[in-house]
Amino acid sequence: MQYSIGELSAAAGVTVRTLHHYDSTGLLSPGGRSPAGYRRYGDADLARLRQILFYRELGFPLEEIAAILHEPDTEVLDHLRARRRRLSEQIERLAHLVEMTDRAIDVQRTGVRLTAEERSEVFGEISFDLSYATESDLRRRDTEGHRTAMARAAAHTKDDWRVLMRESAAWRRDLIAAHDDGCPVDSEQAMDVAEEHRRHTARWFTPCPPAMHVRIADDFVRDPRAFALVVPPSQQRPGLAAYLRDAIRANADRADADPDTPSGSTP
Repeated sequence: MQYSIGELSAAAGVTVRTLHHYDSTGLLSPGGRSPAGYRRYGDADLARLRQILFYRELGFPLEEIAAILHEPDTEVLDHLRARRRRLSEQIERLAHLVEMTDRAIDVQRTGVRLTAEERSEVFGEISFDLSYATESDLRRRDTEGHRTAMARAAAHTKDDWRVLMRESAAWRRDLIAAHDDGCPVDSEQAMDVAEEHRRHTARWFTPCPPAMHVRIADDFVRDPRAFALVVPPSQQRPGLAAYLRDAIRANADRADADPDTPSGSTP
């Protein structure tokens, strides 16, 4: 079958200008000419064009495509493997950029007025506020607790964040020690660690009665992003999120059983 340049353009979904360019570079020249001198393409040309478009979709430059089409299959495999490696590297880089963008969005959402350098200096691995109540989740953005947390986070100064993060680091050390030492979740040590997190949340962000604290703790297990706000991945270990959740539940039960215990008092 013979195709005019317009027919080939429509069949392959490319512009006539693209076909002119491929012809000028020698990548795809017409198999013949009409008596009037117009380009005429055959089925072999269409097949070659589809090969070109396949490699273009994979991101190969035209010069490399030209080389591929003139090399044996073993060389094509080498090109494809090399391209796969480059694509994998690009995927990793893009995933990192997406993560950075998400983190920047979350920072702006909190209203924290710090420069990028200050955020890195103050927050370290935990890029935003330590309390999950401040970051919250889109399901809660219209709740009073979320609005309070956002307003208070936005009002914190750099010095406030420094103090907050020091407190958080000390609390994490206590949590990890209780977990690694095998303290039962309903032991005084574990429940006191849970209570300190509840008080920290109330002190810096939003009132956090035990029932609300339990809901926050459930998110620590359900959503790794939530737990990463309180314990960065480099400090996590298997079972730590569930350990904290269970300690928080035990602390809430302690408050229900005895309102005079610390978890039942006002921070």
